[in-house]
Amino acid sequence: MNSKPEKSLSGLLGIGAAALITAGLTLALHTRFAMGEKPAPRIPLTVEAVEYKVTSTYTRPVSYLGLVTAGRKANLGFEIAGTIAELPWREGSPLTEGQLIARLDDASLQASYSATNADLEQARSELELANLKAARQQNLRESGAVSREAFDETRLRAQALSSRVEAVTSRVRSLQILIDKASLRAPYAGVIADRFLHEGAVVNPGIPVVRFIETAGREANIGVAVAKAKALVVGNVYALKLHGKSFSSSLLSVRPDVDPVTRVTTAVFSIPENIDAMDGEPITLSLQEKISSNGGWLPIASLLESSRGLWNVLRLETTPDGTRTVRETVEVLEIQGDQAYVRGTLADHSLVVASGVHRTTPGTVVSIAAKQ
Repeated sequence: MNSKPEKSLSGLLGIGAAALITAGLTLALHTRFAMGEKPAPRIPLTVEAVEYKVTSTYTRPVSYLGLVTAGRKANLGFEIAGTIAELPWREGSPLTEGQLIARLDDASLQASYSATNADLEQARSELELANLKAARQQNLRESGAVSREAFDETRLRAQALSSRVEAVTSRVRSLQILIDKASLRAPYAGVIADRFLHEGAVVNPGIPVVRFIETAGREANIGVAVAKAKALVVGNVYALKLHGKSFSSSLLSVRPDVDPVTRVTTAVFSIPENIDAMDGEPITLSLQEKISSNGGWLPIASLLESSRGLWNVLRLETTPDGTRTVRETVEVLEIQGDQAYVRGTLADHSLVVASGVHRTTPGTVVSIAAKQ
């Protein structure tokens, strides 16, 4: 009968003991924290600072593309008709000035030359004999042994033979010229870029046999905007880039016309002999362009991407509590290397966090690292 009251009393005693234990532990913890050491003050984050200086202009590099061209190049052919007897060269073969490129079969010309040369020797012999005979008859004419008519006939025959010698000499010279024209020679030192015919082909005057490109005197023809071309000075040295390497080059000329398609004019530059360049290779002209726009340069590492194409930077502001970071918004106008030209809400000569901007937030107290 008394078991129920006893169980109730035991439950109440348990609850009371648990409450006393909880209260004691709480009191002990509060006492321990109250008597313990206080936490150390937070050390401000050290950041590097850079000064933002506003300018009204900035310069940026601009490049114009062009092509390497040989100083001289031509399709070479014979001036006379004939059959190609010799053409030993292939594409890419280098030749010196005056070296034989190709030769026509000149057997008929050589035969005509030999026959005409023999006629010349005969005419000279007949002329010599006629001159001797005229000289003798002149002496006899003075003594009256030869009539005037006979002397005139001998004298005029000698003159006719002299004219014949001159005519045959001209024919020999003409044949020699034709024989020389049967040989196609390099007009300057260069390389055979292409050959259009082979041995045995019959050619007419003016038909191209090979395409020949000069190895020296290479030039760079570069299309430049008209406004920029007006600032170029003939004779001045400019920077060109070929195969990823820059070198200096002198401006030879600027063409006075504008390409109707590209709307640019052509600037011609010389290429130094020590530069390995081939006809048709792309080459670049590097210039500096001045842009009028207020702004200043900041490291790219100082920028945090924002919305709508804008960027954030952290300006350093001195307060009674120390140096704090303040968010400013800027627009990037130009990027060169690790620097960006920006404009925005930054004031001139503002100090900006130079790097590590992802480690801090606006309003954070920081310390500025000493400049080394």
